[in-house]
Amino acid sequence: MENLLPREIVDLAAKVIERNRAAGRRITVAESCTGGLVAAALTEVAGSSDVFDCGFATYSNGAKQSLLGVSGDVLETFGAVSIAVAWEMAQGALAKSGCDVAVAVTGVAGPGGGSEKKPVGTVVFAKAEKNKSAEDVVADRKVFGEDKSRAEIRYQAVLVALELLLPEDSE
Repeated sequence: MENLLPREIVDLAAKVIERNRAAGRRITVAESCTGGLVAAALTEVAGSSDVFDCGFATYSNGAKQSLLGVSGDVLETFGAVSIAVAWEMAQGALAKSGCDVAVAVTGVAGPGGGSEKKPVGTVVFAKAEKNKSAEDVVADRKVFGEDKSRAEIRYQAVLVALELLLPEDSE
C-alpha cells in the first residue's frame, strides 16, 4: 500500500505542502466532522513537517471550548455547525499554534444529526491568517447533500479544507 488515503486527497495535500513551503508558511487545522482526516492527509506527504505544525480534532463542543477557546455562548446561540463557530475554531487554532494559517471544519456528516436548517451534508469552513484582522477570516457553508454517505461528505469536506490551505497567490 502506497498511501492510506485516496490519491486525489494525497495529491492535493502534496500541493498544499509544496506551495506553503514555497511561501514560507506554517499551517494548522481545527477539525470536527472530519475527525483529523485533513491532518492525516497532510501527513501522508513526506516532509510535511516543514509546513504542517499541528491539528486539533475537536469533535465535541467541550473540546472546541477547552482546546480552541470557542465561546459557550456562540455554541449555544448558533450551534456547532455555524460560521460563527468555524470562525472561532480557526482563530483559536491560529492563536494556540502560532502558525501562519489555520483552517477549521465543522459539519453534519450523518447519517443522523441533521435538521431542517442544517441538513446532513452541511459543512462549514473557516480560514484565518496571521497578521490579518479578524474581519479577514474567510468562511463558507456548503451543503454536499443528504443523499451522500458519511464517507462522501467527509471526503468532500477534506478536499475543500485542503483547497483553503493553498496560498491565494499560488494559482
